[in-house]
Order: sequence, then C-alpha cells, then structure tokens
Amino acid sequence: MKDRIKTLATALKAFGDQKRLLIIKMLASNMDEIHCVSDVAKALGITQPAASQHIRILKQIGVLKENRKGFRVYYTVDTAVLQEYKALLDDLFKKAFEKCDRQYACAKCPYNAGCGGK
Repeated sequence: MKDRIKTLATALKAFGDQKRLLIIKMLASNMDEIHCVSDVAKALGITQPAASQHIRILKQIGVLKENRKGFRVYYTVDTAVLQEYKALLDDLFKKAFEKCDRQYACAKCPYNAGCGGK
C-alpha cells in the first residue's frame, strides 16, 4: 500500500461506525452462508438503503467482496484485506513508541517503507 497512514486513516473512518462493524462481524462469522443487502438490513434492523450505504463504504476499502447470482448480489468478507488492515494497525502501534529523528518528513526518510509514513 502506497500511503500507509492515509490508507489506515480511511479504513479506520470506515470501521468507525457501529453498523459497519456489525456487518463485518455478521459476514465474517458466517462465512459458509451468503447474505444480500436485504439480509443485512433485516439482521441489523435498518432500512435497505442504509444497509446498501454501509456496504458501499466497506466495499470501497476492499473489506467486502460481491458475488452476483441472477438479480441478487451477495457479500462476503475479504479476509486477506482485513488482515492487511490489522497488520497496518499493528505496525502503527509498534512504531508509535519509536522516536522519529527525521521530524516526520517521511518522504525524506530512508526508512519510510517500514515506518508507516509511506
């Protein structure tokens, strides 16, 4: 990922909504089942347009994959992408306690690929 901090910030913004976290939990904990927007809406007690909006945001960050079957679209969690976000977050916490000798000028740092800036 090119800009790790920006990517992580975008993901955290998407993860920062309780309904979206519930959608991830619902789909990830039932990987053997398939769910469409109406299933998600019903399970969460929200409207179908609201469920569609939440799903759209999760698709934008790559966490959800869609699979079309006829007129219906079913969603699953892309566990590889979810693991990438976890790794970025783990790396952020690991690096957070290391002193930056470059005044956070990531573009000029020879270690920027491993720091989290880029």
